[in-house]
Amino acid sequence: MKFFADTAEIADIRELASTSLLDGVTTNPSLIAKSGRDFKEVTREICAAVDGPVSAEVIALNHKTMMKEADILRRIADNVCIKVPLTIDGLKTCKALTSDGTMVNVTLCFSANQALLAAKAGASFISPFVGRQDDVGQDGMALIADIRRIYDNYDFATEILVASVRHPIHVHEAALIGADVITAPPSVIRQLVEHPLTDKGIAGFLGDWAQTVQTI
Repeated sequence: MKFFADTAEIADIRELASTSLLDGVTTNPSLIAKSGRDFKEVTREICAAVDGPVSAEVIALNHKTMMKEADILRRIADNVCIKVPLTIDGLKTCKALTSDGTMVNVTLCFSANQALLAAKAGASFISPFVGRQDDVGQDGMALIADIRRIYDNYDFATEILVASVRHPIHVHEAALIGADVITAPPSVIRQLVEHPLTDKGIAGFLGDWAQTVQTI
């Protein structure tokens, strides 16, 4: 499974990238606004910090303007992945962009039928939002399982990018289902390494070692 960071904070991205465990980054207008920085500048810095795809989202809602914005965004760096909403115009834009070799992340997916359409449009990634599904009483991970089965039925190459990840359990369940990618806030990614028994074991080892009065 690939791990993407869902953030526009360059310090967090660089820290995670230094572990060699970070495979990409996803951003959106809300995250860019939260960073308080220039959109193109921060996107350029993120692309330089990671080798994998960096999703940069268009703002337009019509196909013609989406294409114009996508052309600007993909000139920022070779690893920019254009992010489009799951609408008719978004799917039309996805098809046009992927047909000329541009990576596309189709976002705001909330149904298996939507995911099927995105795959038919040639999406590089489909982003189902599991946390937002859970928020309204639906089963976000059941959606991931449905998409996985549909994509496997037809050998679609579109990668399932589990988005709106809220906690480590989402990551665990996505991995069991066979999702290709998860994108999560840096805080959630850091939680994956934590376990009280690991901390207890380290404390015990250090205590025993201190009694030997040795150094390495």
